[in-house]
Amino acid sequence: MARGNSRSHADGDPRDVTPANRRTLTVIESELSRLIRYDDESIVHDAWIRQRYEKGYAASYAPARSEAVRTAWHEAGHAVAALSVGARFTSASIRAGGSTSGRVHSIQGGGELSFVIDAAGQVAERLRNWTLPESDQELRTWLASWRADGGDARRFRAGLRDRFGDDEAAAWRFTAATLTPLRLQIRQLARALLVHPGYLPYEVAAAVVGLPPGESGEPGEKDGVCRRRC
Repeated sequence: MARGNSRSHADGDPRDVTPANRRTLTVIESELSRLIRYDDESIVHDAWIRQRYEKGYAASYAPARSEAVRTAWHEAGHAVAALSVGARFTSASIRAGGSTSGRVHSIQGGGELSFVIDAAGQVAERLRNWTLPESDQELRTWLASWRADGGDARRFRAGLRDRFGDDEAAAWRFTAATLTPLRLQIRQLARALLVHPGYLPYEVAAAVVGLPPGESGEPGEKDGVCRRRC
């Protein structure tokens, strides 16, 4: 399980996990335990590698494997951020299709902290290798280039205004500060996405990282907005 969190899915409300989801969770936890000593690229399920190669998203199996890992961290960032601010989603997946490499489906809620969810994919990618922008100038240069990201950049800029006005750098720093303590939870969910050849329902994702549905580090009011992440 994730850092500093010894509880398992059995510690939460059993009504939150259906029998089918409990079986899925048991299989995932078993795989993660079996593969604990392997790095992320070594545990990518063959289904994700073949899917990217056969559909032309990668030139060979090696880049398909690497891309799957990057996507898993990205989507895990969105999902863990949603859990941390009290938002909900239906499922998460790293299935490539159309213009997306993965998706956290139908995110609802987050209130004035919804921008944290929007920036979380990019933050999580950088937390993977500890490559977050260090200086303000480096961050502002990167933010100026952040445009095409499945709508994440647009939603981030729209969502930060209530709390940070037009200060994108401050909102990004806030997001990074929120997610850095959750890095191992993000990694755990990314690895779950890599070993499981299908969608991870919300309840399973929450149990994998040890954040039960409804638990949040800082409360975010449900705003009823439905968004699709990629």
